[in-house]
Amino acid sequence: MQRYFIDQVMEKDLPVSITGDDFHHMVRVMRMKTGDEIWLVDSNEKVARATLQEILEDEVTLAVSSFVEKTSELPVEITIASGLPKGDKLDLIVQKGTELGAAQFLFFQAERSVTKWDEKKVHKKMERLERIAKEAAEQSHRERIPLLRYHSSLSALFKSEIQAFDFVVCAYEESAKQGESSSLARVFQEMPKGSRLLVVFGPEGGISEQEVTELRELDARFAGLGPRILRTETAPLYLLAAASFYFELSGKSENE
Repeated sequence: MQRYFIDQVMEKDLPVSITGDDFHHMVRVMRMKTGDEIWLVDSNEKVARATLQEILEDEVTLAVSSFVEKTSELPVEITIASGLPKGDKLDLIVQKGTELGAAQFLFFQAERSVTKWDEKKVHKKMERLERIAKEAAEQSHRERIPLLRYHSSLSALFKSEIQAFDFVVCAYEESAKQGESSSLARVFQEMPKGSRLLVVFGPEGGISEQEVTELRELDARFAGLGPRILRTETAPLYLLAAASFYFELSGKSENE
């Protein structure tokens, strides 16, 4: 069944109406008819099974039949902070990172970013990435759409965001070259359920010396991601997959 996110709070006895792009997708693309069932996720991250009751010219009405208690979200919140890479690599990071459970994506103009975002075009670029995140969240049956924000530098990102996190890690190429292999595992071991982790990834040229200094001043952990050097678009996906294994499949994380 298809999954759609709605802004309202669902109640079992109250009808739900859908308009706009989701209406178009349901009626024009999926060719849904009355009696068809879908999944709905509301603003409180509640998931419900719903049935199409009425299809109007620009609106569909649905009835909620039951709620689902099982969650598909990671037990910890992981935010990916990416220095702007070249080309369309952010599309891949957002799409696959959403499928793998990222809670947020923060983008920043790194000192070694070749790509430069025109401030006048940031809004349009973010809208496109938000659509990618929404579609990926629907496809992967998430209960939330990751939040996306842009910052003009790593310093600006820290100034605005850092207080929200319990742990900060930098995926650092030099750590990998030196054979560091346990820092990330130790962070996972220390993270109780519900804690928030920020992980910083550099662009193709990596994190600069100044950015490393800023990270050290915040007592960030520097972690190698295995013995191989990963591309800037691969590293966040590696980390999220490792977190999924540790917190959801290995049975080792019982922290509350």
